[in-house]
Amino acid sequence: MSNKINPIEAILSEHSIMILDGALATELEAHGCNLDDPLWSARALLENPELIYQVHSDYFRAGADCAITASYQATIDGFSACGIQEQEALELMKKTVLLARRARDDFWKENNETNRPKPLVVASVGPYGAYLADGSEYVGNYGVTDDTLAEFHRSRMSALIEAGADLLAFETIPSLQEASVLDSLLREFPDTYAWLSFSLKNEKEISEGIKLSECARVFEKNDQIVAIGINCASVTIVTGAIQELRANTNKPLLVYPNSGETYNPETKTWHGHEQCSAFDIQSEEWYQAGARLIGGCCRTAPHHIAEISKKWRTSKIFK
Repeated sequence: MSNKINPIEAILSEHSIMILDGALATELEAHGCNLDDPLWSARALLENPELIYQVHSDYFRAGADCAITASYQATIDGFSACGIQEQEALELMKKTVLLARRARDDFWKENNETNRPKPLVVASVGPYGAYLADGSEYVGNYGVTDDTLAEFHRSRMSALIEAGADLLAFETIPSLQEASVLDSLLREFPDTYAWLSFSLKNEKEISEGIKLSECARVFEKNDQIVAIGINCASVTIVTGAIQELRANTNKPLLVYPNSGETYNPETKTWHGHEQCSAFDIQSEEWYQAGARLIGGCCRTAPHHIAEISKKWRTSKIFK
């Protein structure tokens, strides 16, 4: 087991919650990026990496305690389909961490505040379904072997760790099979921590239909998984899901829902109405249910994170 300090534990020992950032890809789109591409947010790595730096910086200024990197859909297989060779693909994955680290370090140099922790760089490890670019991360049941999943994830995890990420984010994971493969792979990197976050079918089941309570119990004994939770779920089912998790794990719980709108993977568009207009109030409800890492996912923006920060921290930034 790692001798390194658990970075989540270090923050939660000093603060009521850890404030996560919000959406990266949809925020890049708000800045004019066209992400109608199988690489999604990773497309900006090729075309406008400084905009990724800017979005990370915006979230730090809003009060986020971490930057989740632009590596969610950055994979060797995905880059290969676009004509990018393996070594260049690995360097692009590392670049996601280096951009976030530079944004964090520049921000911290200018805003070294005593009332907030130094932000973390959290390397996104999106699911196999994200590479498929067909919405499979909200369904699961890929029909592939454990070995296929391990081969898919291993080199990316290694590159992100090598680039200096503070921890990994196994996020939007739709199946217990994939979560278990990631859990096994993590043990190959004994000095590395990760959080594990599922996509949901409803407040009691992950996307593939397995009970959330069962998923929470499976990973209880792996100390390298330092938090467990849900992301990119509608705000309407968050509280119930947190309660399910709280009854079945002692790990810190994380939640970063989407705006409440619905994603259509065929048209790659969002529909419906935003339901996260009062993140400060909603975060109190989630905290009471047991969540300790709170932020936003798709279609959330720096102003949503600022609402959470204003509630949970006082900061000169907002005076």
